[in-house]
Amino acid sequence: MGTKITTGNDALQVNQNPLENIENLILNIRGKQVMLDRDLARLYGVETKRLNEAVKRNIERFPERFMFQLTDDEKNKVVANCDHLKELRFSYQNPYAFTEQGVSMLSAVLKSETAINISIKIMDAFVAMRHALLENHQLFNRISEKIISSFQNLSGWVGSLPE
Repeated sequence: MGTKITTGNDALQVNQNPLENIENLILNIRGKQVMLDRDLARLYGVETKRLNEAVKRNIERFPERFMFQLTDDEKNKVVANCDHLKELRFSYQNPYAFTEQGVSMLSAVLKSETAINISIKIMDAFVAMRHALLENHQLFNRISEKIISSFQNLSGWVGSLPE
């Protein structure tokens, strides 16, 4: 089994391959791969409120391309699509989303050994997801080319049939 990271009553199971769980926490919002403050706080072993306080004390390090707050509509979509975020439905404050650069900056702001180690694992997860997306894109292009080629060959064959 893996290591348990526990904060209060919340427990997050991290398997021997920690990228497996972290990759499941990376969401695509506004066309960017992001992680929510709540998930990051659980990984870092701090309360979400404390993570956001640290960010606000260092807000100059977090431009909008590093971090943004979800709209009500985005929050509702996340709650509807992510079982582990159902409790967000009752939150009066919309969560913050951190891009890969924002997560990297968090490790500098939080400065704990746990934050550094988790940030490294998160960076690895972002990189792994980028590689997977690139591989899928290349595979899709190859399949598309084969389909187009097949249709071109078929249309040439159909065009040669007597009327």
